[in-house]
Amino acid sequence: MAGIEIRELRELHDLEQVCGLFDRIWTFEPGAIAILREIMRGYACHGNYVVGAYRDGRLVGASVANFGSPRSHELQSYITGAVLGEGVGLALKRHQRLWALEHGIERITWTFDPLVSRNAHFNLVKLGARAERYLESHYGLMPDAINAGDESDRLLAVWHLRGPDAVAAARNDPVVVTVPPDAEPYLLLEGGRPVLTCTEARTVLIQVPADIEQLRRTDADKAQEWRKAVRESIGRLIADGGTVLGFHAKSSYVIRRK
Repeated sequence: MAGIEIRELRELHDLEQVCGLFDRIWTFEPGAIAILREIMRGYACHGNYVVGAYRDGRLVGASVANFGSPRSHELQSYITGAVLGEGVGLALKRHQRLWALEHGIERITWTFDPLVSRNAHFNLVKLGARAERYLESHYGLMPDAINAGDESDRLLAVWHLRGPDAVAAARNDPVVVTVPPDAEPYLLLEGGRPVLTCTEARTVLIQVPADIEQLRRTDADKAQEWRKAVRESIGRLIADGGTVLGFHAKSSYVIRRK
């Protein structure tokens, strides 16, 4: 994360650059944007979290978050986008955590697609957040190239900022989940397709594809099979009181039944 400068933004020309960065990351359909610069301006002028990450003077990431409901002590992370492979996303989230703690915030929440394995690893392992709810078709149809043609099921990430997992992750200690010896697969990848198994094990493994975004582009029908299988497995397990213990080997959720 050396060489990354993160600063709070308020001026319209800076926020215009953020809009352009988000559009390059998500490639929105004509007329659709991630967030209006005027909304970011309003957020920033009222003390919310609006920051940009810069390397050598170039905008390489940005994050926008707003305070939650009264007395919630929560920050709701609306959007974070970063150039991949440069450590920018991690730098932004760590900055967001410290900023939140300085403002009396105890937790940060956001959503992520349970099918995107790299995001699951980032959120649950590298940050120490927890996946606490399954949200079916949370945003409806989304007008961007990454999510096009798929339903917007999401997991709610809850980052307990003073919790042991978040503190360990802030020290560069990844949160590694212990898989019990009696754990069994519940959703497997076989021949590129999802296969649900019959198991009564207390702890189960839910495997997801290595690159669902590429799969959406090359085989939309197979990508939809994965969406339905993950909804049927993770969604149902959480609805029935199950707990997501973590993400294992960059490929599988570990879930303990109630």
